[in-house]
Amino acid sequence: MKKIDVKVKFLHEVWEENTLGYSTEHSAGLDLRACIDADEIEIGPGERAAIPAGIAIEIREPGIAGFLYSRSGLGTKEGLTVSQGVGVIDPDYRGEIKVSLLNTSGEKRRITRGQRIAQLVFMPCFQANILRSEELNSTDRGAGGFGSTGKH
Repeated sequence: MKKIDVKVKFLHEVWEENTLGYSTEHSAGLDLRACIDADEIEIGPGERAAIPAGIAIEIREPGIAGFLYSRSGLGTKEGLTVSQGVGVIDPDYRGEIKVSLLNTSGEKRRITRGQRIAQLVFMPCFQANILRSEELNSTDRGAGGFGSTGKH
């Protein structure tokens, strides 16, 4: 797996007791932790909470951005997912990373101080040159969407 240089500024004492790193040799995402001052916070059913991750980053590789994804276990077992689907950390952003979690379950959920809450994945990104056009090339699919290609 290719590695890139990312400078990390640690902003919370949670990182004094924990290491920012990958869980396994082939993990794609860095585990981000809840850097809250209280022992825990509650997120009610259907509610969102912005949880500070206690770090700021500087991506040193051009054309790379950071993307926040839900942790599969937290989403599947607890119903806590990244609220906007995927969070984007632009390469020029230098503020603290915050993870907006959405409780999709029907019960109150608790996040504890230092708990792993999301994954940060670094991936290539592109900016588009916008080319105004009155016509687009046709395809077999055309404008079909939302299941238009079938279920199987």
